[in-house]
Amino acid sequence: LPMAFRDVNARRHIGLQQLSSLAFAGRTLLGPMKSRKFIVDESTNQSTLIGSAVRLIESLDLTSAAGQLLNETIQAQNKEFKTGMSTLLFLTGAWSDAVLECLQQNVPVSAIVSVMSEALNSCCERVQCLQISIHDVNRELCSSSARPNAFKSKTCEIGCESLLNPQIFLYFQKDISAPKEVIPVNSCSHQEDDCNFNKCLVSPLTSFGSIPSLVKPVGDKSTSVISGSGVTASSCNKQKLTHSRYFSTLGKSHFSSQQGNFQGYFSGQSADPCECYGVGHLAMALSHGNQTSMKLLQSIVVYQQKRAECSGSSQFNIAEIVTCCLLGLPESYSCVSPGFVTLVSPEQATVIKHFEDKPLRILLMDGDLTEQYRHLGFNRPCNVRTILEHPSLWEGRAGDLWLSSMLDILISFEVNLVLVKGSVCENLMERCIANNILVIGSVTRDVLCAFGEVTSAQPVTYLTQLNASCVGSGAQVELWKACDGRAMDLGELVPVRIKVQGIPLLTAVLTTTVASKMQLIEDEFWTSVYRLHHAFNDKKVFLGGGAVELLCLSHIQMLAEQPLQPANREFHNPWLAASATEYKSVVLQALASGWKQYLSVIMCNTAKVASALEACTSVDHHLKNAADCGSPSAYILKEFQRGDVLRGGSGPFADHGEGLKAYDNVTAKTEAWRRALDLVLLVLQTDAEIITGPKRNQLSNSYMSSEFMFL
Repeated sequence: LPMAFRDVNARRHIGLQQLSSLAFAGRTLLGPMKSRKFIVDESTNQSTLIGSAVRLIESLDLTSAAGQLLNETIQAQNKEFKTGMSTLLFLTGAWSDAVLECLQQNVPVSAIVSVMSEALNSCCERVQCLQISIHDVNRELCSSSARPNAFKSKTCEIGCESLLNPQIFLYFQKDISAPKEVIPVNSCSHQEDDCNFNKCLVSPLTSFGSIPSLVKPVGDKSTSVISGSGVTASSCNKQKLTHSRYFSTLGKSHFSSQQGNFQGYFSGQSADPCECYGVGHLAMALSHGNQTSMKLLQSIVVYQQKRAECSGSSQFNIAEIVTCCLLGLPESYSCVSPGFVTLVSPEQATVIKHFEDKPLRILLMDGDLTEQYRHLGFNRPCNVRTILEHPSLWEGRAGDLWLSSMLDILISFEVNLVLVKGSVCENLMERCIANNILVIGSVTRDVLCAFGEVTSAQPVTYLTQLNASCVGSGAQVELWKACDGRAMDLGELVPVRIKVQGIPLLTAVLTTTVASKMQLIEDEFWTSVYRLHHAFNDKKVFLGGGAVELLCLSHIQMLAEQPLQPANREFHNPWLAASATEYKSVVLQALASGWKQYLSVIMCNTAKVASALEACTSVDHHLKNAADCGSPSAYILKEFQRGDVLRGGSGPFADHGEGLKAYDNVTAKTEAWRRALDLVLLVLQTDAEIITGPKRNQLSNSYMSSEFMFL
């Protein structure tokens, strides 16, 4: 048997080497201070900026079987969590290298599989002590010294009556370090819902009685609760307008020059101020330094919290969030807009001019609006043959007949707006435009559901199914206006906004002037959204900044020092009895090397250490201190509270001077670990079967699997 294993290890494990090579390309994508990559399309010579493992894998040559398995594994992680893919990719490469090292030392495949699997399960159980409930996180953020000074500053009063006044104030921020200006806007009839939306943004903060507003004198450099930056007001009389990454109106309020320092309040159900403050900063702690996405997400959180108080719905509902990417505007124009913002052609935009300030009859279609579309599961009649003398002529007449029939149905039910889940026939689109009917395709199911709930519209699969009860009412359409109040015409596409009174839908409008950066901005936004979403689902988070990985390393050291505990008191094979302890130690160290490399690369990417050697030295120093402490988890928790788990491990928050800790998702992180190891072990066993044959490998597996246990 030992000779058989030497034969296995003497040959090359191509699959593991391919995994290691593919994963190496993603090392710079690890951590909060990742280095992004440009991907060039050879066919078009266009480049795209990427910052995630998903986009990287999509652009790599994955013709090998191992590459296909890696792609499927990362896509599965992305589909379920939308986060943790870079960790999965890196650990796949690190553990592939570690397994190859074990094979070079003649460690049996069965021993590698058994010890690594059991060790990972043990580590996942051990790190549960570093989980903290999101309620405790919110309370800690509320009471910690990291709390922004916005809660300590003098404030501006917003009365109950003033919230109904049509006058609003737009707060824009051009530079987070520059003095901020406030400008009163006398009329907001063109975006009344935006006014109501931004009124809701401040309502949760002002409804807690003693919690102040966000308006501060120019001398006050305290931090805004919503944006995380200092939003201050110098004078109400100045008409200078600056802009921000997103804009918000802090309620419809009377504002006069005589009003200096007020106490904010809002009539309504009281709530825990720590919860309102903490959830926004939980989003910040989970965003790992992504400022733009964090600010947009904080605005969404505040708005949804207010709705949750009034309706008793979910505190954070990801189904109510959509994105609209606008190319051609500066990133400072990114904002959150109530309703549904989407892009239409200039011809469709001309129809909107006939709809301004008019309630529209809306139709929802759950499918394609084409003549050839049939729903899933449709069975065509069998044994039917159609014979045509002039098929091209007949098809043209049949197509015209279908177009006329569909248009007549829309006109007969006085439909003004059609939202289609799938694609739309171009000829029908043109006819609808000529008859002032706006048709918008590629609308997600969540958007259709949101409009259906507030307009009473019922989705139909075919227009022939339409009846009066399926048509909703109350929708309004307008050209989307940027934060400076101007309607945007971006050339080929025009942004429009569809709104309905009471719709919970929020659109994160993402803007940039760099075409290659658009996909990156959208990916980073959704990553931040899903991190907060999973935190609410798990109801707990991990301590971040390398705390969890450090405890795993400490735990593996402890496992390596424990004596082997065989399943049976006597081994059936003397060779196994003499070698099992050695295998256990080697395999555990190989598993630990993956996490150690993970921490080292993150520290190097943050530029907090000069070299990988210095990073490894820092990790070893913490491991020694944790062992000397007697309780590694207590030591790590103490270092986390100090923000010094690993130098630079707390991410960019330390650079902002806010002392905010970093947190990680529980399920997403552990599943990334499991998927990475499962993939490596699968490729290992497949390679072994190719090299030695399935029978010999099966014999060695069955011979080894029942002989020892170390837990």
